[in-house]
Amino acid sequence: MLILPNGMYSKINENLISQQQEALRRYMERGSRRQHIAAELQTKTPLEVDTPKRVALRKALINPRDGLALERLIGKSDLFPISYLEAGLKAGKSVCRIELRDHIGRVLGHGTGFLVSPVLLLTNHHVLEDADTARFSLAQFNYETDLNSRPRQIKSFRFEPERLFITDIKLDFTLVALEASSIDGITLSEFGYLPLLAETGKALLGEYVSIIQHPSGAPKAVAIRENKITDIFDDFIHYSTDTEPGSSGSPVFNDEWLVIALHHAGVPDPDDVRKFIANEGIRISSIIKFLTVQKLLPGEKELIDNLIKSISKGSGLDVAPKSRKMLIKELNPEWYEDATGYDPNFLSDSREIPLPKLSAALEKDALPVKTGGKVLHYTHFSIVMSKSRRLALYTAVNIDGNKLLALKRAKDKWYFDSRIDSKYQCGPALYDTNDLDRGHLVRRLDPVWGELAVKANEDTFHFTNCAPQHKNFNQKTWQELEDYILNNSRNHQLKVSVFTGPVFRSDDVVYRGQFQIPAEYWKVAVMGKEDDMLSATAYLQTQKNLIHDLEFAYGQYKTYQVPITKIENITGLDFGNLRNYDPLGRTEAVVGHIIEKQEDIKI
Repeated sequence: MLILPNGMYSKINENLISQQQEALRRYMERGSRRQHIAAELQTKTPLEVDTPKRVALRKALINPRDGLALERLIGKSDLFPISYLEAGLKAGKSVCRIELRDHIGRVLGHGTGFLVSPVLLLTNHHVLEDADTARFSLAQFNYETDLNSRPRQIKSFRFEPERLFITDIKLDFTLVALEASSIDGITLSEFGYLPLLAETGKALLGEYVSIIQHPSGAPKAVAIRENKITDIFDDFIHYSTDTEPGSSGSPVFNDEWLVIALHHAGVPDPDDVRKFIANEGIRISSIIKFLTVQKLLPGEKELIDNLIKSISKGSGLDVAPKSRKMLIKELNPEWYEDATGYDPNFLSDSREIPLPKLSAALEKDALPVKTGGKVLHYTHFSIVMSKSRRLALYTAVNIDGNKLLALKRAKDKWYFDSRIDSKYQCGPALYDTNDLDRGHLVRRLDPVWGELAVKANEDTFHFTNCAPQHKNFNQKTWQELEDYILNNSRNHQLKVSVFTGPVFRSDDVVYRGQFQIPAEYWKVAVMGKEDDMLSATAYLQTQKNLIHDLEFAYGQYKTYQVPITKIENITGLDFGNLRNYDPLGRTEAVVGHIIEKQEDIKI
């Protein structure tokens, strides 16, 4: 709602009353549906009540580093990482008070707005209804109190409607440009902006939301998580957030501090005009859809194009507007005929290191190969695929340090394996136009040795051998671990057998409605020691707080050396007597330790 001085009545006030009456009409028409939703939410979670498509996107937006995010979403926890408050404070920097003025500088009222690109501000139509109103008004950032309850210094920016001014009465929004520098020379970029996400499903029925606002034109305040989404329309949402006049134009956030709606009106109580029975916001997806079909001048188009780019950046995964060059091929069946794969007797004829056994559940999930069995053999390595996840259950590779060759990486060419149906292989539909890397499970250089090095190099570029990892995935210690294993095998001319795979959990993030992204990866390395004994060590890289007996730091990726039994427990694999050669397995009460440098590895 917009706050206007007592006694002042204007077309702005008429627009506001009209918006409230439309909100009430929508509210009354959906009475039975709203009661049905409320009844369902008594016994079900938001993930069970909303549509599968919206649920899939909402789960994809969960920060994989926040191990309690899903628990909060389904109402089983109210715990947040302390960084949640820091993220909210950062989001609040982009929110400002709008001071409405006339042509001679008189203050007409106040509303709220927020930056959605480096130079564009979003608010309500009934706050800035035309270019003239914007031209005389101010966007006031930093209008808030500090830790000592003292007011910070306000930074005022003028609007530049001549650069861009787009408004719509029905959706009750206005998008307008701001000047780059304030009256006293502060740059607008200091306040950042709130990137928008065009897809629907950023919040679910029954989910809690928060609003950062300037209530009654007062210093910035936040209504945090004491509110719930009660209904979702094509263009609007209803929620029970506490707001006051002056909050019109405020951003409505989900728990990831993503903007899901533009707050614009209270739903008036038909029995008492002094009260409101709900609040209403315009869905961001509807505003974006409106903007993408507008006919614009070249300068305006450039601003909107930049906004659309920032929208892509806000989605977490879908950030690349163009497809990355990726040649997709399929090899002839003859290619695989001579592939013997992983050799259990590779380390020694007298010491067999068999492939891990599958639990009963994994045995059912293991994908059969058209030529027989459930193991895909390649050059010097083998893979067993998961039918349900379309990724490898595990990989197994032999490394011969005496015969390693340093072949250069060829063009980014990837293969579907014709020995299994392509529908069970995660291909371009998962990896295209986003920031997900196709992470080699069998490292490219590991099987590249001997006379078949070139073929082994090519074999590692199968979709069966890759798993989704974000490009910013901090693999420093994981890569150093792989370097350590490879370099030791090369420098000491050792033979090493390595098993690698993802950890599959039921609450792994769902992406694009069909792919679950693993949050953890494991590795087991087996090598011979100078005393002719074996050393079998296990490692786990985790980015979620799902392992109760391991230390975890929010916001950091850690690599742990763990007992082999730990890998067995979380994967369902059985490594047999390898656990007898595990240095951590022989130590009581050891659950794992962080690997930060090579010296931390216990062989």
